[in-house]
Amino acid sequence: MMLPQEIIRKKRDQQRLTPAEIEFFVAGISSGAVSEGQVAAFAMAVFFRGMDMTERVALTRAMMNSGIVLDWAALKLDGPVVDKHSTGGVGDKTSLILGPIVAACGCYVPMISGRGLGHTGGTLDKFDAIPGYQTAPDLDTFRRVVKEAGCAIIGQTADLAPADRRFYAIRDVTATVESVPLITASILSKKLAAGLQGLVMDVKTGSGAFAAEMEMARELADSIVQVSNGAGVKTSALITDMNQVLGRTAGNAVEMLESIRCLKGEATEPRLLDCTLALSAELLVIGGKANDAREGRRLAERALESGRAAEHFRRMVVGLGGPADILDHPERHLVAAPVIKPCFPDEPGHVRSMDTRAIGMAVVALGGGRTRPTDGIDHRVGLTDIVGLGEAIGPEHPIAMVHAASEDAADAAMKVLRRAIRVTGQATRIGPVVIEELR
Repeated sequence: MMLPQEIIRKKRDQQRLTPAEIEFFVAGISSGAVSEGQVAAFAMAVFFRGMDMTERVALTRAMMNSGIVLDWAALKLDGPVVDKHSTGGVGDKTSLILGPIVAACGCYVPMISGRGLGHTGGTLDKFDAIPGYQTAPDLDTFRRVVKEAGCAIIGQTADLAPADRRFYAIRDVTATVESVPLITASILSKKLAAGLQGLVMDVKTGSGAFAAEMEMARELADSIVQVSNGAGVKTSALITDMNQVLGRTAGNAVEMLESIRCLKGEATEPRLLDCTLALSAELLVIGGKANDAREGRRLAERALESGRAAEHFRRMVVGLGGPADILDHPERHLVAAPVIKPCFPDEPGHVRSMDTRAIGMAVVALGGGRTRPTDGIDHRVGLTDIVGLGEAIGPEHPIAMVHAASEDAADAAMKVLRRAIRVTGQATRIGPVVIEELR
């Protein structure tokens, strides 16, 4: 007979756990048979002692199988089922654009996304800015929209990887979140429960990323690629730069508006477009729609230029309860903040560096993010026209436009923005947005 305390002891003593032991413990997390203290002790043991790849695969599979695992065979889809996941950043709106692009190229994208917490924005919060859009539909609606629109972006349901929900909540209050094996299992258990055939991981690194140092980003990317492939889902990862805001906006309605403009073929900030196309290309290769990344990028570019990606976005929005004219009149549906003011710098120059995390926290302070899962969101607020590294700022060139609920909130955000930006007398050389690829 297995006992939770003996499994904890074994990991504490740096021994390898068997798949059966891991499955027993995860089942206890789901049922409540394993106490909160035992879950916390197990998490701490893993935090300090780690897990090898065999254990990580077993943990991921056990958490994935703690609830339902979606099966798309009955729908007789004529393309592969694939998805993308990001470790999160400031202004990271790639999912909003990528899902429709990849759908327009013949793949199906059932994207299970999350809400923002801390300085990072959440994909679901951005979709909540669209009136009527259901981020928590029933599974039949989810399946129907995936088949009809090619993509559907929703939140985790109570039936998908329920063990992760309890496990993460306990990790969050016991200082055990920053464990690569546990992060790997948490991310992949939810993604693989969606019944995927392929996955691309966007691991952010830099001042606005969870993995601020390149060493941790590489470790996490390698773990996810190995474990996901070990669990039978073809996966690759891109390590991408988060030393500046991705795109020109940060906030919910403003990021949705920037994404819609990109899908409609309007001018898009080059780093945002490059990151989105690179991830899309990777998924098209994984899904067998392109022979290599170069061909995948061409297909993704054509999907944007032809308007097909925008049409798939519209179908998804309508299928999930949103307005049919979201592409034609986005400003009609994405409510603007009552106060919009430019934030000028204390001194002119070129942007040498930025504390991207601080910029994300400025959006949170405006009301556009949350510090607790139960906090409400003001979808109107945020930042637009955000300056990039190497660009000039001064009396005629603001750091950003601040969208706020009040004058006082706008002024407070401006103080944070000015402190977050460092200037130099000359332009700074900027590296590529895609730093490394792991396949």
